[in-house]
Amino acid sequence: MKEQQFNRKQWKAIQSDKTWSIFKIMSEFVEGFEKLSNIGPCVSIFGSARTKPDNKYYKYAVEIAEKLTERGYGIISGGGPGIMEAANKGAKNKKGASVGLNIDLPFEQTSNKYIDDDKNIYFNYFFVRKVMFVKYAQAFVVMPGGVGTLDELFEAITLIQTKKIQKIPIVLFGSEFWSGLLDWMEETLLEKEKTINKDDFNNFILVDDIDEAVNIVDNHYKENNLSPNFNL
Repeated sequence: MKEQQFNRKQWKAIQSDKTWSIFKIMSEFVEGFEKLSNIGPCVSIFGSARTKPDNKYYKYAVEIAEKLTERGYGIISGGGPGIMEAANKGAKNKKGASVGLNIDLPFEQTSNKYIDDDKNIYFNYFFVRKVMFVKYAQAFVVMPGGVGTLDELFEAITLIQTKKIQKIPIVLFGSEFWSGLLDWMEETLLEKEKTINKDDFNNFILVDDIDEAVNIVDNHYKENNLSPNFNL
């Protein structure tokens, strides 16, 4: 019993200390809001940090970012290597806003050289970083990636599904990569387990053509106003 009481006291002490982390969290929100609020309309491009410059999807990401930049959009990436680097490179090539939302990780994450100096933001907390991805993006272009990319994709779909943000374009690029996942969602989630609705598939679109990906974003905003996705 004494040991149990000691552990409770220890737990309370630890939790009390952790409450001060709210100020660190607030500071990350403040910095992100201040730096991103004046950039203008942007597109978030997601994808693997492990994709090499000679990979076709790296090259596609560069070209997609270039064409979106020519249409007046800034580009937001996760700030690291791979597809993130390709996205920032495309923005930099066309002299557009090139934003990097970096995260402190024990591996992989290093800031790429194509981010604008005043738009390179570092985060300790994934959830704060994801708010910035969503709040300031007018669309998401999702290239092939791993667990982090899937996390960002399904978070965006969930927010639209639950009407926490307005419906904006989510473009999955590369049917060779994405078709297996979409087949599983349809066969298992929709038809077998009935855990999603058919309408959920209307919240994203699969493409293989660079111009089509760019036009989906641009055409959406010929009919809808550009604005942040939610207010905080």
